[in-house]
Amino acid sequence: MPEAPVVTPERAPTSVDPTDLLAALGAVGSAFASLGRVLICVDQGFRVLHASAHIEEVVGTGAAERASGLALSDLLGADLFGPAGVLRQLLRANERREGWRATLTVPGLPPRLVSLSAAPFRTEPGTVCDSRVAYVVVLRPAEMEGPTTLPPLPGLVGRSRAMESIFRSVLNLDGSEATILFTGEKGTGKGLIARTLHDRSPRREGPFVVMSCGSLPEETLESELFGHIPGTVPGSPRERVGRIQAASGGTLFLEDVHRLPAGLQGRLLALLQQGSFRRRGSQEVQAANARIMAASEVDLREAAEGGQFREDLYYRLNVVPIEIPPLRERREDVEPLATFLLARVGARQGRALRFSPDALRALLDHQWPGNVREMESVLEYAVAVCRGQTLLPEDLPVEIRNEPFPNRTPSPVPAAASNGAESPARPDESEMNELMRALEAHRWKRTEASRALGISRTTLWRRMRDAGLA
Repeated sequence: MPEAPVVTPERAPTSVDPTDLLAALGAVGSAFASLGRVLICVDQGFRVLHASAHIEEVVGTGAAERASGLALSDLLGADLFGPAGVLRQLLRANERREGWRATLTVPGLPPRLVSLSAAPFRTEPGTVCDSRVAYVVVLRPAEMEGPTTLPPLPGLVGRSRAMESIFRSVLNLDGSEATILFTGEKGTGKGLIARTLHDRSPRREGPFVVMSCGSLPEETLESELFGHIPGTVPGSPRERVGRIQAASGGTLFLEDVHRLPAGLQGRLLALLQQGSFRRRGSQEVQAANARIMAASEVDLREAAEGGQFREDLYYRLNVVPIEIPPLRERREDVEPLATFLLARVGARQGRALRFSPDALRALLDHQWPGNVREMESVLEYAVAVCRGQTLLPEDLPVEIRNEPFPNRTPSPVPAAASNGAESPARPDESEMNELMRALEAHRWKRTEASRALGISRTTLWRRMRDAGLA
């Protein structure tokens, strides 16, 4: 005889009459409605089995029927409940979360901002319940929560809904050692958020080690990542401790992981799967004790589909995905970020500065292709040239003032900086070419370019300003 299936109390099959089942769900839904909340029951595939009648008071008539059968990601957003959604991953890991924000979107009805809590569903033996229910989601209108009160996270600034969602992810990942994949353009703050997560994790006492995967040749990268034994690498007679070993007990943050060579992608996959590695030139297997976080500027899913990145490695890295949108897509973050950075940059020089309305407007109008990193560079320049306590539009680099390159004119040198001399003339063509060659050769890194030209960084800034290249 075939063996009888093993049945757990949570998923015990039921012979309860469907009418009784609906009545039981209705009674539970009414209990939640008395508290101003909507109950949504979800199956293992994250599809809506039942939405309580109170949803119609939240978004409109017919909402309960229209929601039934929908993917939860269609109802509350793919960023939370899509295949790579943060809450979906947490629920599948048997964790519950409370107080998240989402937009409730029922087809044909106006969207509504809601606060939600979600948890895996458990029943007591003998309870009348639909055995298909795997998770429950409880909603209420966001305004019932009052103003958002997230605890401060050092260095993380923003008030957009996108950043609020990221901050909540940081808070909800307290105590977690899950592998995290950050995606977003350069300068959006992926490294800062990774460091914040490390500082709030059980590994906070361990090191936070950063490694760029795209800045070195493959053989050098291999030694950097895994280390090597003596005599393996020409010109390096001593052994080398790799970043994985250096991050033992802490976190290894891999920047630009999309640029990791194919051969090293396979070795990184083995590390994540087996929790061990071998140094270059050695047959000894060593245990790895580092949490892995990675960052990419490109969509690794698309890269994997296109054959530029290992699909199996993508899934190993993408346990908890965090996407950081560019600054131009969250304009409400520009002012608080600029104010925060101005205070930080000014404090380095012992100065307390503020923005004039026109200077702030110029910052709000800029597209910020370099994101937060570009903003900090802009404000470093502005603080260097500003001679008062109020930062004016003329203190900002010319590209922030939207002046087209051919018509740019040098900003006047403040009297306090010119020592009575006349403002310098715009550099001639040969000087301009020399300046451009140095900047381009060193990828516009001012410290390196100034060293190559044999001038100070301040002098380089002044020449860039006079040439309209700041």
